[in-house]
Amino acid sequence: MTFSTSELLLKYASYGDAKGKIRRLVASGGLIPVARGVYENDRATDPIWLAPWICSPSYLSFDYVLHIHDLIPEAVVVYTCATCGKRHSRTCTNAFGTYTFRDVPLQAFAQGVEARTAEGRSCLVASCEKALCDKLYTLSPVRNISSLEALLFEDLRIDEEAFWALNLEDLKALAPLYHSTNLDRLARMIARRRK
Repeated sequence: MTFSTSELLLKYASYGDAKGKIRRLVASGGLIPVARGVYENDRATDPIWLAPWICSPSYLSFDYVLHIHDLIPEAVVVYTCATCGKRHSRTCTNAFGTYTFRDVPLQAFAQGVEARTAEGRSCLVASCEKALCDKLYTLSPVRNISSLEALLFEDLRIDEEAFWALNLEDLKALAPLYHSTNLDRLARMIARRRK
């Protein structure tokens, strides 16, 4: 289970030195530091449940989600997350893994995201379409649709058949929310394919 420092201080309030109790639990391995003021007591916890504790609001997206949907071939060892209004990227490494957090536009933030829950834990995860839009938003602008196709199918190594199997209506609906050259080109590429 994940705890904040304030929750632990309440839990151990009957001890003469609650902060000392927390330090001893960390030293003995009974508590694992996750981020400043956040601790986990189960080493077997799936790291995805810890992302919202490290930085909130956030959701899993970018390369991590593209990989779990088999859209990109590379294994992803970092839990990539989207945030909003933080104005800078952030990285956190702990015993469970490395987490990166990067802003997306406010208009796009809550769209295409679903809650996952299990055993009293929850986190937000982007749809595959949303993760692709988030990824394209963070990359340098391309000049034209041909350059976007090269970016998608050569640089990112997205399987072309898997790309065209995505929900194209969702991609078209999400793209304008980013006010991004890459996403504008994506919407035009989809529209051109449908003609």
